[in-house]
Formats: sequence, structure tokens, C-alpha cells
Amino acid sequence: MILLDTTVLLYAVGAQHPLREPCRALVAAVGDGRVAATTTVEVLHEFAHVRARRRGREDAAALTANYAILLAPLVTVDADDLAGGLRVFRAHEELGAFDAVLVAAALRREHITGLVSADRAFAAVDGLVHLDPGSPEDLSSLGL
Repeated sequence: MILLDTTVLLYAVGAQHPLREPCRALVAAVGDGRVAATTTVEVLHEFAHVRARRRGREDAAALTANYAILLAPLVTVDADDLAGGLRVFRAHEELGAFDAVLVAAALRREHITGLVSADRAFAAVDGLVHLDPGSPEDLSSLGL
């Protein structure tokens, strides 16, 4: 099972962009059962916040609710993830605190095999399998 970052969700429903179609294809593959994926409440919260600034609250709330259903069960981030995330945050200046906690959540769960994000800073973390939706090789590894 893969963990999706906010970037994938935003590009999948966003305006024309080189990553829109790969992200849409990934979300569609999750929807039809070809790819197993999840995310966190925090990612969905960030998605809703960014989307509402661009398209309004109603649109953001509706899309966020749909993603929550599609990606259920969601990963629950806990205090151990926060502690691990702060260690990652200290060690990797290229990652913000939010992303560092997401890394820790992914690494602590045996069923998570990779983190999909357009943010290439994730690639710097040892032990994390970062999958870039803009990489044909990474998409191919997911069967896309």
C-alpha cells in the first residue's frame, strides 16, 4: 500500500499541469482497485485548505470527503509519528515539519511500501521509498 501526499491529490483535480494526468491516472487506479493507497487526515486537511483558497469551501469540502472515502482506512498520525517526524525534520533541512511527520508515519507502518509525492525533497530520506508521479519509471512500478 502506498501513502499519498497532498501534491498528488491537488494535481489530480487541478488546472492544466504536466503532473495532472499522471496524478489523475493514479487516483483512478486507486478507485478501480488496481493500486492500494491511503493517506492521513492531516494530508486531507492540507488539501482542503489549499483547495478552498483556489476554488471555494464547498468544492474543497466535497472533494476532501470523496478522497477520505477513496483512501480509507486513513493512517492515524500519533505522538510517536510526531517524535519521529521531528527527528527527520532536524536531519533534513529540505523538508518542512509537516512533510517530516508524514515521512515518519510512512516509515513506522509496515504496510506502507512507499510515499507518492511531487515534492522531490522526500527522496533525500534514507529508508523511504519515494515515488514521483512525474517519473514514468515510478508509475510503472505501480502498474501504471
